[in-house]
Amino acid sequence: MMYRDRLHISPHVITTCADTTQSMYCQLLCGLLERDNVARLGAPFASSFLKVIKFLEDHWPEFCSNIRTGHLSDWITDPQCVSGIGKFLTAPDPELASLIEQECSQTSWEAIVRRLWPKAKCIETIITGTMAQYIPLLEFYSGGLPLTSSFYGSSECFMGVNFNPLCKPCDVSYTIISCMGYFEFLEVEKDHQEAGHDPTAKPVVVDLVDVKIGHDYEPVVTTFSGLYRYRVGDILRATGFYNNAPHFRFVGRQKVVLSIDMDKTYEEDLLKAVTNAKRLLEPHDLMLMDFTSRVDSSSFPGHYVLYWELGSKVKDSKLEPNSDVMEECCFTVEESLDAVYRKGRKNDKNIGPLEIKVVKPGAFDKLMNFFLSRGSSVSQYKTPRSVTIEEAWKILEANVESEFFSRKIPSWELHELHSGR
Repeated sequence: MMYRDRLHISPHVITTCADTTQSMYCQLLCGLLERDNVARLGAPFASSFLKVIKFLEDHWPEFCSNIRTGHLSDWITDPQCVSGIGKFLTAPDPELASLIEQECSQTSWEAIVRRLWPKAKCIETIITGTMAQYIPLLEFYSGGLPLTSSFYGSSECFMGVNFNPLCKPCDVSYTIISCMGYFEFLEVEKDHQEAGHDPTAKPVVVDLVDVKIGHDYEPVVTTFSGLYRYRVGDILRATGFYNNAPHFRFVGRQKVVLSIDMDKTYEEDLLKAVTNAKRLLEPHDLMLMDFTSRVDSSSFPGHYVLYWELGSKVKDSKLEPNSDVMEECCFTVEESLDAVYRKGRKNDKNIGPLEIKVVKPGAFDKLMNFFLSRGSSVSQYKTPRSVTIEEAWKILEANVESEFFSRKIPSWELHELHSGR
């Protein structure tokens, strides 16, 4: 979405169009026609915003043609979109078309957002939890525009507000707004595999004012709409207080995404490991566009498989990842995982070498389309960090271009099992 102060640039009839492709096209076209009036840009999630950038990259010649001729593309047939865009696309504007063409045809798309919308003050989108992996890509395309994550909500209810929206992405915390519902917090162990952990112990539930800084919690909400003590499934880490209302940092989902034997790799752990590994791509002008994972148990021992979609900082350059670099990425992921995983690899040998499969550009769009066909909402869709549905991972397998394995064994020492992560 693009905003003029507090108002959307695009008319309501365009943003509510049932055809999401036509709606996105017309919203972007409105934004380009009104480029000097765009004060901020946004999308529900960081991944959603990057999909808009990819859509722009694929369609910018068509946008330029529409603006140069003053005529909308013939495939835009939805009555809402046609009537809405008609208020903006009123006459040919070859000067604006040439300016957009000049910016979009450059070798690199670095800072393309700032170049196309020079008066924009920020990008507003969710950049916490699993969305944090997209921050480097957002920074690449934004050209230094602040990334703001203003509020924390879920399908169940609105929960919190970021009182310092211009803070660094890594410092984002949300203050719980207590009038939005009744909030309780289920204490969550940071490491369920610690020595002495009793899985039969009754979980501790605390009230809003009794949370402890540095502890992890899962929200339990009772809402005006009828939910009673509903477990949201998010993991929040208490970072402070505003008066008696706690601040929380969104950590991730309370879900084991990968497990072969005794190992349990959570979403937060996997994200940290991938973040460490993808730094090795930067000197080669490569970017990790998206990723997911699964466990391959078709052979013994089973092993983790990561599917990576890569992009280049240089436009139209051929994607040919160096095998040595990718094998080092595999090893870096393994080195970044917890002691139980590394023990399974080095000592018990019940986990095989980690594998990274590089997929074709657009593979994750096909994955998204699969989940949308099963009823997922396009506005709420987030790439799953693990795929267990056979139809889903077969889509990725059909788009694999190259495969790499970890050639080294990660480190592990006995004392690590008795210390925290």
